[in-house]
Amino acid sequence: MDETTQDDRTLPPPLAELARTEIDYADGEGIDFEPYDAFEPAEETTGWLRQWTGNTELDGDAYRVFGQDGTGGLAALWLIRPGRPLAEQPVVFMGSEGEVGVVAANLSDFLWMLADGYGPMEAVQFGVAEPRPDAALSALAERHATTPRRPAQVVVDEARAEFPTFAEDIEALCG
Repeated sequence: MDETTQDDRTLPPPLAELARTEIDYADGEGIDFEPYDAFEPAEETTGWLRQWTGNTELDGDAYRVFGQDGTGGLAALWLIRPGRPLAEQPVVFMGSEGEVGVVAANLSDFLWMLADGYGPMEAVQFGVAEPRPDAALSALAERHATTPRRPAQVVVDEARAEFPTFAEDIEALCG
């Protein structure tokens, strides 16, 4: 994948395939995540971030929103690693009720988290517990992941250890 740029709005192949993969919500026992078939437009991301934080000075350039949960909480790639491909950026979640957190250190780890049966909202709002493997998402991760398979809890713990102040940094942006 090309280096990141502010106007890069092309889904990496794993996210494009994820958008075509059915995710089983299983009446509240599955993954509450609806992937988009394209990144949210820059203007919408900026509008959402301003509304979410109450800070009209912000723009959404640091985020590539690629999906949501059923309540409208958003999953995004956070462009914190300058010059690195989109697939190497961390995945973050900002919930509709103020929940926020880093859920995976990169796209590959995010795929393993999904394969283990957890989406971004579950990881931030409820935490991860016992694996709930999903065959379709496991197959997708096996095709695209460049990191070793690890349980969802390990993926989340590693990401939070690498970016321990993400939630506080977002809170500091709130107006």
